[in-house]
Amino acid sequence: MSDDVILSVRSVAKQYERGGQSVKVLEGIDLEVERGGYVALMGPSGSGKTTLLNIIGGLDSASSGRVIVDGLEIGALDDRRLAAWRTANIGFVFQQYNLLPVLTAVENVELPLLLFRMTKEERRARARAALVLVGLSGREHHLPRQLSGGEEQRTSIARALVTDPKLIIADEPTGNLDARAAANVLDLLERLNRELRKTILMVTHDPAAGRRARTLVRLQKGTLLPEAGAEVTA
Repeated sequence: MSDDVILSVRSVAKQYERGGQSVKVLEGIDLEVERGGYVALMGPSGSGKTTLLNIIGGLDSASSGRVIVDGLEIGALDDRRLAAWRTANIGFVFQQYNLLPVLTAVENVELPLLLFRMTKEERRARARAALVLVGLSGREHHLPRQLSGGEEQRTSIARALVTDPKLIIADEPTGNLDARAAANVLDLLERLNRELRKTILMVTHDPAAGRRARTLVRLQKGTLLPEAGAEVTA
């Protein structure tokens, strides 16, 4: 794999057994993402987008094929090593934010750092820096219920960033937001990619969000369409 390629998906297939029958979700997926790339994965509901994202992020396993992230084949890792790898290398952003309601913004952002060897002061400093980066420096002591939807999602992006991951995986990051908040989140993701060279893989059903990415990939019925990987043009 070239040093310029951070993610290589090779002949990945996924199927589930339901009621004694095999249900194919993904079939023969081949995809490469360059280091510092920003890829939008689009397709109708049930096309396998989230399943593919989960396999790349190590939340699910492929039935066959290989996923290589920064030179490491993650399918070869046992559960313990995979969990440690995922924490250190993947930043997740979900549609539902997944913030703990009893923790403040800065405490939510700190959570992934609890698995690293560092002092409480170091964790707090890194969490605050991540909140500043996403424009929430004045909201660190607010609980999720005291934040707007857009602020909650920016908090979750700060949490994804705090470990300095190699790959940010965003699953419908604007799906629960109004148009203005969605635009702000997309502005932020675009800036993280452009200025910090963060590699981003985003699933979205929103064409406006897809156009913000540098590369657009389309998935339909578990297979990539022929034009997959085309550069986005304005």
